[in-house]
Amino acid sequence: MSKFSQALLDPTSLYKLPMEVVEDQSLTVDQKIQILHRWEYDARALQIAEEENMPELSEEHGSMLSRVLDALHILGA
Repeated sequence: MSKFSQALLDPTSLYKLPMEVVEDQSLTVDQKIQILHRWEYDARALQIAEEENMPELSEEHGSMLSRVLDALHILGA
């Protein structure tokens, strides 16, 4: 499985922060945007679950969504 394929399935398996995706020179801008969109989807799903009072989730997920959106903005997406 390629790095891109793995990151597209689970961005957090390769990156701790969205800016690491932006800074990854081995990916094209389009690949970075695809990965960050996946991360955005996951972060939004976790935020929804948190809003439904799932106690195992923390406030970090809300800030992660903000970080993902900031990274997408940097890439012009």
